[in-house]
Amino acid sequence: MTRPRADLDVSSTLLDPADHPGDDPLSWPALFGDDRPVVLEIGSGKGLFLANAAAARPDHGFFGIEIAKKYARVAAERIVKAGLTNVRLWPADAGRLMERRVVPASLREVHVYFPDPWWKKRHKKRRVFNETLMASIARGLVPGGELHVATDVEEYFGVIRELIAADPRFVEIAPPPLGDPENDRDYLTNFERKYRIEGRPVYRASYRYRPD
Repeated sequence: MTRPRADLDVSSTLLDPADHPGDDPLSWPALFGDDRPVVLEIGSGKGLFLANAAAARPDHGFFGIEIAKKYARVAAERIVKAGLTNVRLWPADAGRLMERRVVPASLREVHVYFPDPWWKKRHKKRRVFNETLMASIARGLVPGGELHVATDVEEYFGVIRELIAADPRFVEIAPPPLGDPENDRDYLTNFERKYRIEGRPVYRASYRYRPD
């Protein structure tokens, strides 16, 4: 298991929510230093998507939210060691931040990959993908912005698709193609790497936000 390194300075990437108290909307220009397009990932895990996407699109800002502080730290270390300066990580609850602190119509893309399925019936209310999150995503996306989702749980994928289909402003589009991986970095996330190696199906969908 990957362990965080206490000796590595990740302060340029890993934000401390205590330094941003209250519920005022976050300023992307203040966080990234300019008004570049912003891509947000909910549940960044160990940061594989953020690292790959940020390296491929240095003119974009990438904001990752990860509730597990240990994984947020691991993701930040991956970003720093890769020399990437266009990523910020927020180690806290995604639902609260999305609902209260994202400026309306300020996100170019939102990515939600392999959210915790919370298998037990009594725990399913803890799932991050719900009606409240969908409303927050719709509010946060710019017109023409995109939502990308993936999960290995078919039942949860059905729930997610129903939630998105309930909002006619989201039009389904073809997901980005997945190439044949040549090394461990050529995957969407660590979970996707694990499941594809095991031969398990991965369910993916993409949408464009059309408020008009």
